Amino acid sequence: MSNRTLLICLGVLTLILVASSVLAYPRLPEQVAVHWNARGEADGYDGRFMGVVFLPLLTIAVTLLMLVIPSIDPLRRNIQQFRATFNLFVLVFSLYMTCLHALTIAYNLAGPFNMSRWMVPGFAGLFYFVGELVGKAKRNYMIGIRTPWTLASDAVWEATHRRGGMLFKAAAVVSLLGFVMPSAAIWWLLVPVLAVSAYTVIYSYLLYRRLGLQTGTQP
Repeated sequence: MSNRTLLICLGVLTLILVASSVLAYPRLPEQVAVHWNARGEADGYDGRFMGVVFLPLLTIAVTLLMLVIPSIDPLRRNIQQFRATFNLFVLVFSLYMTCLHALTIAYNLAGPFNMSRWMVPGFAGLFYFVGELVGKAKRNYMIGIRTPWTLASDAVWEATHRRGGMLFKAAAVVSLLGFVMPSAAIWWLLVPVLAVSAYTVIYSYLLYRRLGLQTGTQP
């Protein structure tokens, strides 16, 4: 995805976020549900204003930060090698946050439902694209599986990211089980992703050590 196409799409999503907040605001209750427990039940509330502006502002702030990253990373040349995939991920993230905002509004307007269950498809899609991004990322300081061992060795970076990309995609697919088992949705969302994250850190360390032992020098 080109930078120009990304900016156009982000502009459209920003308009959707703003318009949905403006239209929903007069119809929302004074206290708006903004946090849900592991069972998908609301357990945290905030005022109506913060309920409709927090997620849009957070989305815009994080998106702007991600847009800056490719220009400030010392290894920005490497980022340009997978910039199209990175741009696509930025769009997917913004789309996910827009859907989360829509779910928040729907919960407060249409009545309670299991929030965790309906977050599952968006979460799975987001982490599938995390896997896509990880699988194509070249060594840099801001994006990817950044451990001391991946940053120290191109070989460790490439192997860890190749395996991590596949595992994050697999974790995204597994997390979809949370939609059919809503009582355990939060666990299907979190456990696979946390397991893959821990595994890639350990894998990068062991691979770094193995390469060092094989060559007699540190990679």
